[in-house]
Amino acid sequence: MTIKRREFLAASAAVAGVAGLGIKPSLAQAEPTYTPESGASLRLLRWTPFVKGDEEAWIANTKKFTEATGVEVRIDKESWEDIRPKAAVAANVGSGPDLIMCWFDDAHQYPDKLVDLTELGNYLGNKYEGWYDGVKGYATRDDKFIAMPLTAIGNAVVYRDTHVKAAGFSEFPNDTAGFLELCKAMKAKGTPAGFPHGKAVGDGNNYAHWLLWSHGGMMVDEGGKVVINSPETLASINYAKELYATFIPGTESWQDVNNNRAFLAGQVSLIANGVSVYYTAKNDPKLAEIAKDIRTTNFPIGPVGKSVELFQTSSLLLFKHTKYPEAAKAYIKFMMEADQMNAWIQGSSAYCCQPLKAFAKNPVWTADPIHAPYARASEKLRPNGYAGPLGYASAATMADYVLVDMYAAAVTGQKSPEDAMKEAERRANRYYRI
Repeated sequence: MTIKRREFLAASAAVAGVAGLGIKPSLAQAEPTYTPESGASLRLLRWTPFVKGDEEAWIANTKKFTEATGVEVRIDKESWEDIRPKAAVAANVGSGPDLIMCWFDDAHQYPDKLVDLTELGNYLGNKYEGWYDGVKGYATRDDKFIAMPLTAIGNAVVYRDTHVKAAGFSEFPNDTAGFLELCKAMKAKGTPAGFPHGKAVGDGNNYAHWLLWSHGGMMVDEGGKVVINSPETLASINYAKELYATFIPGTESWQDVNNNRAFLAGQVSLIANGVSVYYTAKNDPKLAEIAKDIRTTNFPIGPVGKSVELFQTSSLLLFKHTKYPEAAKAYIKFMMEADQMNAWIQGSSAYCCQPLKAFAKNPVWTADPIHAPYARASEKLRPNGYAGPLGYASAATMADYVLVDMYAAAVTGQKSPEDAMKEAERRANRYYRI
C-alpha cells in the first residue's frame, strides 16, 4: 500500500467520515493537515489491555497509519498503576515517549509540558457531533486542548445471577440499603462480594468515589475548598465499614487485576469491573459456566438520590519534547477518525466507550445485554475533582490516593472514621492550598 504522505493526510479524514456508520464530514471548519517530518518515528506508551481486542484493534489501526505515511510507531505498555508515574517522569525530565495514554486529569499536572491540540480537538468535535463534557474536561484547560480525549472505561457491578438468587434476591437491589443486605446474605451463603480498598487506579478509585458521592459527600466544594470532613462523608465511611465486613478477606491490598482473578476463580460472586471480566470468562471454555451466569448492572443509588459514578478516563498526551510533533498530530488525527475509532470501539467489545457523540451509534453497544451498563460511561461520568474545578490539585489528590486511603484506613480499623476524615482533609489541603 503506497500513498503519498500529503495526499493521505489531506484525504484520510473525509474518507473515514463517509465510511464510518454514515458519518459525514462537516464543512463548518477547515480540516487541519499535518505533514510528518522527514524520517519521523513515534513512541506511544499505553496501559496494559484487559480486553485483547482493544490492543489488537489499536495495533491494526497503527499499522494502517504506518503503511499510509511511512511513520513507524513503537507501542510499549505498562500496568495501569505504572502509567501515571511514567507520565510524570516524562513530563518532568523532558524525555521519554512522544505520546502516553494517561489517566483522569493527569494532563492538568503539567500542561506546560504538553503540545497544544486545540485545532485538532475543535475539528474532531465539530465533525463528530461534539465531545462528551466529562471526557473533554479532563483534556482541556482554559478552553484549550492540553490532551486528546480518548475514552471512558465503564465500571459496573458484575455478579453471578444464580448466587444472587440463592441468597434470596429475585432482583438486584437498586439502592444502597438493599445492596448491603444482599452482600450480607451472599456472605452467609459462602459466595461473598469483594471491592478493592487498595491502590487500584481504576477499580479502587471508582469504588471510593461512588461511596463518597452516593452519600452526598465531596472532596471539595465548587470553590475548591476541601470539605471532605463532613457528616455525609462520615455516613459513607460507616456504610463502607458494613460492606467491608461482608467481603472476602484481603481486599485492602487489591489492585486492578485482583477482583477479576478472584471472581473467575470462584472466590467471590460480586465485584465491580469493566466488561473485561465477562470476555475473559466467555473466551475460556473452562469458564463457560461462569460466563453464562454473569450479569451486569450499574452501582445502586445512595441517599443522594441519583446515580453518581466516576468511571476510568484516558486521554492521549503529546509531550513538547517530541522531535516529531507534526507526525504525532497526524497519528492522533488518524486514530480518532471514524474508520479507526469505530474499529477500536468494536474490537474493545464495549470496554472502551467513545469520547465523541457520533460514535455512540456503534453497534457494539446493543450486541449483548451485558454491555448495557457500560454504554453511557462517557455521558454519565462525574469528574474526580467534583464539585470543584479540575487542575493540579484534583489530579494530585487522586494520584496520591487520598480518598482511597481514607476508606481503607477506616474499614480496616487503622483509624477511626473521624480520624480518617481528618487525615484525608489534611492531605488534600496540601494540594488545594497550592
